[in-house]
Amino acid sequence: MIRVCFVCLGNICRSPTAEGVMKKLVRDAGLEERIDIESAGTAAYHVGERPDPRSREEARRRGVALESRAQQFTAKDFARFDYVLAMDRENLADLSGLTDDTVHLERLTLLRRFEPGSTNDSSVPDPYYGGDDGFMRVFEICEAACRGLLEHIVEAHALGERSARS
Repeated sequence: MIRVCFVCLGNICRSPTAEGVMKKLVRDAGLEERIDIESAGTAAYHVGERPDPRSREEARRRGVALESRAQQFTAKDFARFDYVLAMDRENLADLSGLTDDTVHLERLTLLRRFEPGSTNDSSVPDPYYGGDDGFMRVFEICEAACRGLLEHIVEAHALGERSARS
């Protein structure tokens, strides 16, 4: 089983959106028995809460369910995941500060690294204090980056002839 965790600050906007998008892509590719997906936050502000209603609405409009509850990423979580994908450089720095284990640090990168045409240091913008258009943009970024991530995982882990496209 390949385990993936998306991480933002509070785990109610960006990371649950990426989690929901990735789960749909994985399900559509018939790989749900091979890839497990979660999301978490670097802070405990919203532990136990559902994703932001604006994130849920944008995802629902696009046929994606956001069903997770917010949780906080801790140092011990590095051992549970093969991929830890930060939404921005601040989250990346916070996560890097949880461990000095080089194996754990090798599992950590920015999500947009997998988005075609994006630079390796691009962030997923935080839509929390903005309007609905920010949630739309976050969904689009997550969808493009998660497609690239799934293609990478299929290739890197030789998951067979299954298509990585929905």
